[in-house]
Amino acid sequence: MSATPTINWSEDQSARPAQPARPARSTQSAHWHSESCAPPPRRVVVADDRTKAGTAYQLACEGTALLWQGDFHNARQLLQAMGRRIDRKSNPARPDATPAESFHLHRRARGHRARVLGKLLVLLEDDHSLTLRRAPDVRRACTEAYGPPRGGRAVSLTELLGVIGAHQWREKGVEVPALGEGIRIHPHYGVFSPVRGEYVDLVAQAPLPSASGRARAFDLGTGTGVLAAVLARRGLSHVVATDISPRALACARENADRLGLADRIEVSGPDLYPEGRADLVVCNPPWLPARPTSTVEQGVYDPDGTMLHGFLHGLAAHLNPGGEGWLILSDLAEHLGLRTRESLLTAITTAGLRVTDRLDTTPHHPRARDTTDPLHRARAAEVTSLWRLIPD
Repeated sequence: MSATPTINWSEDQSARPAQPARPARSTQSAHWHSESCAPPPRRVVVADDRTKAGTAYQLACEGTALLWQGDFHNARQLLQAMGRRIDRKSNPARPDATPAESFHLHRRARGHRARVLGKLLVLLEDDHSLTLRRAPDVRRACTEAYGPPRGGRAVSLTELLGVIGAHQWREKGVEVPALGEGIRIHPHYGVFSPVRGEYVDLVAQAPLPSASGRARAFDLGTGTGVLAAVLARRGLSHVVATDISPRALACARENADRLGLADRIEVSGPDLYPEGRADLVVCNPPWLPARPTSTVEQGVYDPDGTMLHGFLHGLAAHLNPGGEGWLILSDLAEHLGLRTRESLLTAITTAGLRVTDRLDTTPHHPRARDTTDPLHRARAAEVTSLWRLIPD
């Protein structure tokens, strides 16, 4: 087993204004943690309220990390100031770029932004607490994201802010009208949240197989368990919800318990398909065939369409006679030049399937109307579809 990665720093290496000479201090270290699997920075300097945004930005661009020892709210302001510098220096989208080029340029810019901002670090204590001035109590949020404390660790401030935000979403929940008025799903950290309701509405409206009260269904890649819950609420007697992510499995179980559906929803993993056959197999794979760069992005990006093709090629062997599969998929990848409609239809045919019906809906989320988004044209044209598939 490989050793836990660490970062090292000294109080004498600082991004603060020059101070009077003082005795040298020994090098200090801390365990390093990154949900995006970023390597530990090779050089770390100390920063605090006296550190200027320009200095922090320059050091971060050069690959030097800044371990923050000042006021928590000042750290957030410094992060915002660094972000503004990145945005001012970012290259505007090329007017002659193809949709695919625009997408890759956008992803590259976002990756650069994440790397630079990820160089501002904070140190979590042995109990997940922060000892910075005016710091919030993050212990519960960190325990939900990272598990029980196992010693101190250094993390990027951007990651910690994501952990705090995820805890707030988990507490508040996301209202899902398809489950009933006021009913909420509570996403966990690292699990894709059902904030885009159009794909949920499609599953709530599509015609169910006959004898649905006795029907068995699979929900592949369940995430929060929202689609499994919709199917159970629609009367299916037994829904098996699968996922490769331990966080998603725990999240789906918790939501099934909250909704009083634990007796009808069985959560299973990490295989895509559970054992046996079903009358209905539902799959909402990540919509874009690209490599995710973080845990949360795994709900959006599917490298080489691996999950999509896994669903299609396993469907016929996992359906009962008369059963069908529902593929819920956005055509955003087509508008971005990442996949063609012809290649999707070919994949369906090659898997020994045929399309019996397709239900379409357009997006309701604000990004579809954001004209400043570099991918606005593709997002505005996006259609999400539920493809009803049966063995050919």
